[in-house]
Order: sequence, then structure tokens, then C-alpha cells
Amino acid sequence: MENTLNAEAPPSDPWPGYFADRGHTGARRIGAGVEGVVYRLGEGRIAKVWSGRPPVGFDLGRQVYADIARHPLPFAAPEIFDVEDHEGVLVTYERELPGDPMRADSAHAAYERELPTRYSDALLAVLRGLAAVPGTDAMRQLTVQGDDRPLWRDHDRFRDALAALVARAAARHGAALAACVPDFDAGVERTRKALRSLPDAPVTVIHGDLVPPNIHVDAAGRPVAVLDFGFYTTAGDPAFEAAVTAAVWDMYGPHAEEHAEELSRLFAHELGYARMTLTVYQAAYALTTYDLFGLDDGDGHFRWCAEQLRRNAVFSA
Repeated sequence: MENTLNAEAPPSDPWPGYFADRGHTGARRIGAGVEGVVYRLGEGRIAKVWSGRPPVGFDLGRQVYADIARHPLPFAAPEIFDVEDHEGVLVTYERELPGDPMRADSAHAAYERELPTRYSDALLAVLRGLAAVPGTDAMRQLTVQGDDRPLWRDHDRFRDALAALVARAAARHGAALAACVPDFDAGVERTRKALRSLPDAPVTVIHGDLVPPNIHVDAAGRPVAVLDFGFYTTAGDPAFEAAVTAAVWDMYGPHAEEHAEELSRLFAHELGYARMTLTVYQAAYALTTYDLFGLDDGDGHFRWCAEQLRRNAVFSA
């Protein structure tokens, strides 16, 4: 839940009293967003009071969080402890995540050319941690944003499931992307062929959106929490996580291309992934998310995806 609205509680806010009646004295409103309001309860817990019904797949998402929690990580991840219905209003009790965002999104802050070691070290720690969490049946049932079915449906291998997703996504609004990307149809087929040719790989949890605001760090720069699972969360090859993270860490800054290349090389070397595998996955990511926010150059994400494909060595071979 994005806490983007004023956190100040209205004078008649009944929820602190509601939580006090349940043993959470001193509950304090700390944020609000389009989905509802967040209260800090103390002892490492928060409560979310939903303004509407939970999103489709809420129970599945809760199970995914529980699956992740079964495997000790060097940082916190979301976890839903309890759910209750109060007069038709959903209330969830969740883990309070520590730390502060690694840094502002590159759309709102220009990143320096030099990539500080504290950031690359934090990214490597997160990638290693998530790669140690096995993929589960619940993760395989998740649907990637923008698609109409669980990613793994009718597939036994991540590479084949992703190739099928590329085909579906290209069929959605591919004409818009083809207007900006030369040889589009052939590039789609090259990417799908490259995906299907990838070697077998471990199946682990994939966050899929490790942009800097979704990684919280402590005062020393160590990652202490990862949040906002759901955009592209699934089970899959951990190399996909590394490829996407390298690409999205700096999407809009003046040195974005250089940072993506530097991180891709670093992750390939430190984590043992083939550099070309990361390139294949980066093309697949652009092809499966290009239309989620807009369909022309007026949208930053669409423009970024088109740029990625024009210079991707697999798509544009």
C-alpha cells in the first residue's frame, strides 16, 4: 500500500480506539493511500484498514508472504499476521518494515555517474537473499501485472512460461511499440527463441521490481527490508531478478545506460550468471511491461522499454 496521502488523522478517527480495545494502546496513524490507512501498533506491527475490498488474489499474496517468511532472510519482507472483518471493513495486521528507502527513484533524483559501492553491495545482498528462497506453488499461481492468467499455467519451466508471456504481451498493444522499435516482430521471435533456449535453472522467489525505493536500508547502507512485492512477483530463475534489477535501478537518469551495463556485468561476475542470459531477460522484461502505464513516448516507462529493446543485443540482433 502506497502511503502517499496526508497521514494526519481526522478528529473523529475511530480506529485508534478500536485497536486499543484489542490491546494495542497508543496506535498511531502513520500514512494513507488509495487502498486505505496504516496505523503503527508497536512491537514491530502495523495495521492496515482497507478502504475497499482487497485486490483479487489477496489470499494468494498472503500465502506467498508466508512462504517467504519460512526462510530466514538477512532483511525483513512483508508478512500478514492476521486478518479480520469489522463491519464489512477489512483490517490486516502486518509486520512493520524497518529502514528508509535506499534512495529516491531516478525519475525524481539525478543519479551520479559513479556507482557507489554501498549501493551495489546492498543490491547483491538482496539478490543473494531472495535467491535462497525456493519457488512455491503459490508463487507459480501469481499473475504478472497486465496479464490475464497465472504466469506458470500450462508450463513446467520458467523460460517457457516467460516466452509465452512475451507472445501475449506483444499481442496486446504491439503495434504501438512497433512504431518505435524497428523490426519489432522479428525481435519478438528472436527473444522468444532465446528464452526457450536458456538452460535449466533453479526456481526461486522473484520480486520483479527492485527499484531503489523498494529496498530499505539502515544508517550504514545495509538492506534491512524489501517491500512492494506483486508487480512482477512469481517463481523463476534468479538470474531474471538480477537482470531486471540491473536494468531498473536507474531508469531515467543521465547515466542510466552505463549503470545498467555496469550492474549487469557485476551481477554476472559475482552471482555466476551468463551475461547473455541477463540480456535475454532484460528484453523479455521490456516486452512484457511496456504498455502498463501508457502507449506512447509521453509515458516514461513505455519510452524506457522502447529504448531498452532498440539497444538489446538479443532483440535487435
